[in-house]
Amino acid sequence: MPPDATLTPTRKGEANARRVDAMIAAARRRRRLQRLLPWLIILGSFLVWELGVHAFQVPAFVLPAPSNIAASMVKWWWPLLDNAWQTLMTTLIGFALAIVFGLALGIAIGSSTLLYHGLYPLLIGFNSVPKVAVVPILVIWFGIGTVPAVITAFLISFFPIVVNVATGIATVEPELRDVLRALGARPTDIIRKVGLPRAMPYFFASLKIAITVAFVGSIMAETVAANKGIGHLMILASSRFDVPLVFAGLIVTAIMGMAMYALAAIIEERTTGWAMRGQADQQVTPLTAG
Repeated sequence: MPPDATLTPTRKGEANARRVDAMIAAARRRRRLQRLLPWLIILGSFLVWELGVHAFQVPAFVLPAPSNIAASMVKWWWPLLDNAWQTLMTTLIGFALAIVFGLALGIAIGSSTLLYHGLYPLLIGFNSVPKVAVVPILVIWFGIGTVPAVITAFLISFFPIVVNVATGIATVEPELRDVLRALGARPTDIIRKVGLPRAMPYFFASLKIAITVAFVGSIMAETVAANKGIGHLMILASSRFDVPLVFAGLIVTAIMGMAMYALAAIIEERTTGWAMRGQADQQVTPLTAG
């Protein structure tokens, strides 16, 4: 006999309410842990790094400890801030161009079978070219400065956006297309009302990838041909064997990348939250069980 079989309806309701309250409290604790877990892992990684450097007596010019990197960041805070701002602006400009052209080309390729099969090999070949080999050509064309970094950030973040948007639109079910055509919908109506909403989760997933690799493109170009930026600062620091400052530049870049990724994730959650309803249902199901 189940343990609740001998309870009155009132006591059963109270027991169920207590179970629901306990599940809600457990879910809240889990959400708090999920928010804290990344920070705990990051802090733990830095702690292991610090202890490992001191335990094995690694020289600072080989692998500086996080404490040495922090001291370098405090010492050179203004050059780091100034050059980080340059890198951030360069990356955002290239990333914005990648969004505009990538979204437009992705819609065109996903909407047309001919364009899909015709342009896809060209895009794959273009993406296979190492972008570091393109930077010297850009320097010849545009000179040393911001423009090569912007174009490199654009080139390296363009491909993920095109592929994901085209995939999202091209994978609309043929049956759904046929039904909409039978109801009198034009191809542009199908793309606007069905294809684009379907492609939005793919689009925002590509944004989170593209914004991180855009920083790679900017810094890659800045290390080759620039007079300002985190990449340029890291090259100057490495020429003086100031390895803590080099690592400080890497950490600043990682912080900017994580911040932009978080911003893209927030926009994705607010814009395409309907696409994540499966995960939300998994979190809500235990609360309604029993």
